[in-house]
Amino acid sequence: MATEKYIEGIGRRKTATARVRLTPAAKTTITVNDKPMNEYFRNLGDQKTLEAVLATEDAGIENYTITAKVSGSGIAAQSEAIRLGIARALVKEKIERRGALKASGYLKRDPRSVERKKPGLRKARKRAAWSKR
Repeated sequence: MATEKYIEGIGRRKTATARVRLTPAAKTTITVNDKPMNEYFRNLGDQKTLEAVLATEDAGIENYTITAKVSGSGIAAQSEAIRLGIARALVKEKIERRGALKASGYLKRDPRSVERKKPGLRKARKRAAWSKR
C-alpha cells in the first residue's frame, strides 16, 4: 500500500468542521465529501470562497489535489470552514505564505455562532410580549 504525502488542516465555522488534505498534483482539483466541488457547492459564491485562498497573490501556491471531509452547519459555513482548513494547511507546508494569507484574512477563524437559548425566553433574547392587563 503506497502512502501519499499530504498536508492536513482543520477549519471550523459556526458548527461546521472541515478536515482538509492537500496533496501535490499536476492540476488543482477540489473534492468535498467524495463529490466534485461544483457538485457539492451549487452556489457560485461558495465555490469562489474556496478558490479565493488558492488565488492569493504573493503566496506562491502550486497545484494541489484538495480533499475535504466536512460536517455540520449549512453550506455557506461549510465552504468557509474548508477555506480556513486550506489556508492552515498551506501555511503548515510553507511558513513564508503566512504573511500573504494573513493579510488577505484567510487565517482568521470567524468566532460568530448562534447564541444559546435562555430559560424563560422564547429564543436567546426574545421575550414573551408584555401586556398591561
